[in-house]
Amino acid sequence: MSTVHGATGRLAARVAGGALRVFLVLAGLFWLLPTLGLLISSFLSPAELNRGGWWKALTAPSRLTAGNYERLLENDTITGSLLNTVAIAVPATLLVLTLGALAGYAFAWLEFPGRDWLFLIVVGLLVVPVQVALIPVSELFGSIGLFETTAGVVLFHTAFGLPFAVFLLRNFFAEIPRELLEAARLDGAGELRLFTRVVLPLGGPAIASLGIFQFLWVWNDMLVALVFADSAHPPITVALQQQVRQFGNNIDVLAPGAFLSMVVPLAVFFAFQRQFVTGVMAGAVK
Repeated sequence: MSTVHGATGRLAARVAGGALRVFLVLAGLFWLLPTLGLLISSFLSPAELNRGGWWKALTAPSRLTAGNYERLLENDTITGSLLNTVAIAVPATLLVLTLGALAGYAFAWLEFPGRDWLFLIVVGLLVVPVQVALIPVSELFGSIGLFETTAGVVLFHTAFGLPFAVFLLRNFFAEIPRELLEAARLDGAGELRLFTRVVLPLGGPAIASLGIFQFLWVWNDMLVALVFADSAHPPITVALQQQVRQFGNNIDVLAPGAFLSMVVPLAVFFAFQRQFVTGVMAGAVK
């Protein structure tokens, strides 16, 4: 009897597991449906889009064309905006990672006056919304010549990305065994060598996860770009918004432009997917 009950239990567990997998697959497909619609719409001409929904192209692949992308890549505004977005996102990410790692190590392992109070201030800055700083920072940047410049956008993103970076990396670095650091110091390692040879390799997953979050936030930002970026040389989010016609949705430009702007962050995420998962799991365990 116990054998029958055991077999029944295992069968029920397999059925439940299979049903859960099916549900997760269906949920994932439903979540990706808007992205699929955007992709197909980006390969449809304006005339084809006006004839009906994008799903009709699934039964008539001959309606798909790469003409939208050809015209988009010939648009100097769009191609220039992609380069401008790279010029903003890459420095803003590298600055946050570098300064956040240095500050996180200092708060975790260096003794200096007021360390705990300074860290509390950093934690308090996490709750400051971006919208609160737009007007005062605009006045500041205007007085020092950084308003409507790439450097101004980079500095703003760096300033608002640093509190979370310091908080995350400080907590991660603090979990490194003290004995490991003391052994390195006994071997003659100074603070700089200790930071570069021991702390950074161990904190690689957390730094990679932070880099992904920061890059995606800066790349997809529109509010800060609208306020601080040069209107003549905007990033991709603002450039796409400017492409909207007065009496039409301009989907033949917006669809390929939006999908093209998704390719870079997706490539970054999948390139560092293993480090991202490792960092998340390490944080969960700790």
